[in-house]
Amino acid sequence: MIPVILAGGKGERFWPLSRLHRPKQFLSLDGSGQSLLQATAARLLNLAEGWDHLWVITSGHLAEGVQQQLPDLPAENLLVEVEGRDTAPAVAWATLEVARRYGEETVVGFFPADPWIADVAAFQQTLRAATELASSQEAIATLGITPTYPSTGYGYIEQGETIGSFGGFPAYKVDRFTEKPDRATAESFITSGHFSWNSGMFIFRAGVALAELHTHAPEIIEPLEKHGPSIYPDLPKKSIDYAMMEKTRKACVLPVAFGWDDLGDWNAIERLFKGDKLNVELAQHIGLDTEDSLVYSADDDEVVVTIGLKDVVIVRDGKATLIVDKHRTQEIKQVLKALKENPKLSDLL
Repeated sequence: MIPVILAGGKGERFWPLSRLHRPKQFLSLDGSGQSLLQATAARLLNLAEGWDHLWVITSGHLAEGVQQQLPDLPAENLLVEVEGRDTAPAVAWATLEVARRYGEETVVGFFPADPWIADVAAFQQTLRAATELASSQEAIATLGITPTYPSTGYGYIEQGETIGSFGGFPAYKVDRFTEKPDRATAESFITSGHFSWNSGMFIFRAGVALAELHTHAPEIIEPLEKHGPSIYPDLPKKSIDYAMMEKTRKACVLPVAFGWDDLGDWNAIERLFKGDKLNVELAQHIGLDTEDSLVYSADDDEVVVTIGLKDVVIVRDGKATLIVDKHRTQEIKQVLKALKENPKLSDLL
């Protein structure tokens, strides 16, 4: 397999720790000492059989940071987008490049740069099974995470008829994808036992995906074939889910359970570290009647004092402080728009 890491994301919901040139994937958020990008690369290296076959695609302003974080990555394996256009153009371009270098029968996998994964050995075993599936059939395999609670922030995959067992893992046709359902719908999905969380990981033979892109997203793949990546600014901004996965009839899912979190916002840090503690304290914190809150400071010399707070996220980084109800962290992006529009504050992005 040729693993390709999708490393162009902004991670805006981790502001103020995540910034324009220091996005979420460059941060160490799980206590491991590695950045999320470094951890992703480390768990894919074995499957890639070394750095020569590991690829990364990222945005132009992040390319230097990727090279600093992954100094062993060959320069020719770093694809740099002139302009971010979401994941469909990224997957299309990278698949074209893999096919040109290795051939259309090559199995390629796409992986977000920033999830947390607990059991690396189980993760790698799952990917070997997905590679077996993609090698043996005209299948576009995705990993479906076995849900542990009725999340309204994740996409869901409904499994249909079984297509066999691969590497000890059952695989199913995908019946449908559903984006971020309301709580009642999410609960019904969990109860049915036929739904997985969408991990955003895809494995397929390059030629199979290129054919499906020609069928379902010709407006993306054809300009790339004709003009190369210089055409990026003229491509539609679409996710690979919307452009191909929700339309193809070749999508298959392997339900898996290796401990996973997409680390979408500050609440994910609470899920990782809370346990039976009153609060998650990643700072010097003195709290009075404060509970179920997360306190973070980038400066170990600072102290954060709270009184009478509940369900709050407090983050200090440099000149910026975030205080937000933890049920409204999805709205951080709206605040960043206001920062961008204020010339005096835009350097805080």
